[in-house]
Amino acid sequence: MRTNNRWVIAIAGVFFQIALGAVYAWSVFRVPLTKQFGWSISEVTLTFTISIFVLGCSAFFGGLWLNRKGPRIVALTGGALYGLGVFLASFSHNLWWLYFSYGLIGGIGLGLGYIVPVAVLVKWFPDKRGLITGIAVGGFGAGALITAPVATRLIQSVGVLSTFAYLGIGYLIVTIISGSFMQNPPDGWKPEGWSLTARETSERAGHDFVLSEALKTWQWWALWLLLFLNTCAGISVISQEAPIFQELTKVSAVVAGGMVGVVSLGNAVGRVFWAWVSDLITRRATFFVMFLLQVLLFWFLPNVASASLMTIVTFVVLMCYGGGFGTMPAFTADYFGPKNVGPIYGLMLTAWGFASAFGPLFIAHMRETTGSYSGALRVIAGVMAVSTLLPVLVRPPRASVAPGAAPEKKFA
Repeated sequence: MRTNNRWVIAIAGVFFQIALGAVYAWSVFRVPLTKQFGWSISEVTLTFTISIFVLGCSAFFGGLWLNRKGPRIVALTGGALYGLGVFLASFSHNLWWLYFSYGLIGGIGLGLGYIVPVAVLVKWFPDKRGLITGIAVGGFGAGALITAPVATRLIQSVGVLSTFAYLGIGYLIVTIISGSFMQNPPDGWKPEGWSLTARETSERAGHDFVLSEALKTWQWWALWLLLFLNTCAGISVISQEAPIFQELTKVSAVVAGGMVGVVSLGNAVGRVFWAWVSDLITRRATFFVMFLLQVLLFWFLPNVASASLMTIVTFVVLMCYGGGFGTMPAFTADYFGPKNVGPIYGLMLTAWGFASAFGPLFIAHMRETTGSYSGALRVIAGVMAVSTLLPVLVRPPRASVAPGAAPEKKFA
C-alpha cells in the first residue's frame, strides 16, 4: 500500500505499534498462570524478560535488514512472527514451550517490527523529529491500555491459554494491514520550505554516521547507558504492576487489571509528551528532568496505600519510562544522522533487552526474598539519583577536520 501522505504512514505506524505494545500487559497473565500451573513469580516473569530481551537483540537485525530490503518486508515478517508466537503460547503446558513461543518467537517478531516505524518516520519528519518519534513509539506504550482489560475479561471467561489464541490472531491481523503502509521517502526528500535552526544545528552531528563509525564514539555508549538506566527503572514496575497494586492498595485482580490499563496510558503519553518537550529544551535536559522525577517517585511509591494515588504515581513513572523511548530515536538521529538510524538505534535497543533481563528479575527476586516490593523500589530511586549526572555530561560527536581536508575518523 503506497502513499505520499506522510501522516497516513504515521497513523499506520501507530496502529502497528499498538499491536506490538500489547506485550506490556504481561502482568495480567502472571497471577492466572501461577495459579493454574503452580509456577513461581520469577518463572512466569522470565517469559516477559525473554520477550523483551529478544526484542532488544532482534531490533538490530531488523534495522540492518530494513536498510537493505526496505521497511515493508521487515514489518510484515515481524508482525507475523509476533502474532504466531502469542498464538502458539495457547498450547503451553510447560514453561519451556511458553518461553519458546511467547518469549522467543514473539520477541523476534517484536524486535523486527518495532524498529520499522521509528526508522521510517524519522526520515519523513525531519522538521518534527522528537514529536514524531514519540508518536511512532507512543502506540507501543498504549498497547497495554487496550489489551490489559480485554485480556483480563477473556481470562475470566475462556481461560488464560485460550486468551493467548484470540490475542495472537488479533495481533496478526492488525500488524499485517498496518505494516503494509511502511515505506521510506524518496532520497533527498524534505518538507517544502523547511530548514534547520541554529539551535537545532548545534545539537546535531554534521554528517550521517555509519554503524561502525558511531560505535567508535563515546556518545553512542553514553546514549546506550541512558536508555538502559531509564528502562531498568520503568520495566521493573511494568513487569509486576498488577501484583504491586494488589499488595500495596489491597484491590481485587479485576481492579488491578483496570489500573494496569490506565497507567499504561502513561507509557504512551510519556513517549509523545517528553519527545515533544525534547524538541523545546533539548534531549539532554529532558533526560535529566525524567531521572530527577523518578528519584522522588520511586522513593515515595512504597508508602502509597490509596488506589487512586497509586494510579497517579505509577502513571507518571510510566510517563518517564515511555519518555526514554520517545526521545532516544530523535537523540540518536541528532547525534548520528537519520540515514542509518535503523541499524544504529536498532543496536542501541540491546539496552532495552539487557534492562529487561535485569530489572524484572531483580524486583521479583527482592519480592520473594524480602516479602515486599519496598526495598527494590528504594534501590531504584538511588540508582536514578546517580544517573542524573549522565545527561549533563553527554554532547554531540564532532569530527576533527583540518582546513581543506576530509573528515578524520576521530571524534570529540
